[in-house]
Amino acid sequence: MSKKKKEKIIYYDDGSTISDMSRVNRKGEKRPPAEPRRQSSSSEKWRTYWSAVKMMIIPLCVALTVLGILYLLMMLFSGNLF
Repeated sequence: MSKKKKEKIIYYDDGSTISDMSRVNRKGEKRPPAEPRRQSSSSEKWRTYWSAVKMMIIPLCVALTVLGILYLLMMLFSGNLF
């Protein structure tokens, strides 16, 4: 019985992120080169941040209101409110 030689794993960095699977193929063909990414300005980043925060403000307020009401009810039933 002969020992199997371990296959050495070789990693190639193409500059893409792990979640970017757009250029993956199974045929072993060479991938087309990635398009150069442009740098986004700070105003674009700020605009994107606020658009994400605006979507979360109403659910956040609802959740905080529900938690506050539950807290007040627990304090009222335990006799520690007044």
